[in-house]
Amino acid sequence: MSMLTPPGMGGKYRITGDKYPRMRRPRRRRRIVLAAGAAVVVLGAAGWGTLQLVDVFSGGSGDDTKTTAGRGADCKPVVPLATGTPVAAFPKPAQITVNVYNATPRSGLAKTTADELKKRGFVIGKVGNAPAAYDKKVPGAGLLLGGPGATKGAFPVLGTQLKDAPTKTDPRATADVDLIIGTAFKTLDPKATADAALTALNKPKPAPAAKC
Repeated sequence: MSMLTPPGMGGKYRITGDKYPRMRRPRRRRRIVLAAGAAVVVLGAAGWGTLQLVDVFSGGSGDDTKTTAGRGADCKPVVPLATGTPVAAFPKPAQITVNVYNATPRSGLAKTTADELKKRGFVIGKVGNAPAAYDKKVPGAGLLLGGPGATKGAFPVLGTQLKDAPTKTDPRATADVDLIIGTAFKTLDPKATADAALTALNKPKPAPAAKC
């Protein structure tokens, strides 16, 4: 009886030969590889999703990274405030002829106002009472009246001397403008205030920031 014959078998069942059954270990290596691959995929997807969320809440996109200071990939360069957009060249007071008319019952206002404007560099044209169409019909401090070309030239410059004076155009072909003194008029704006407004009028305006 072989040593491998179970006891009590009486030799009925006998194991013969030189090959014996072997107990194999479970094949865990394949499972480990598959699990590792799945973990990599999950982590990659989670990372990509996180980047998308950050991008959404930050208001940008992956292609909008800054390429240079103050400039995005799809943005126009931001112009520094010191080199902003120049304004159109306004005429100087010496290039503007002003007619001064008095539309109030008070006498002498046209002449004194004209004299002050002359001191401030303006050229004085006609001085006198307002035409019938405006006499005692200007309720504010004054009215600026001139041709269509005055809106971008003489009106802004003369307006620095009498703040908030309304403007009106007529069909005249000449470049002169009228200052019609109204009922609420007291005096021209102080010279220092008018000079500051005139300086600001000729300063470059800051360029708008780039929008992406």
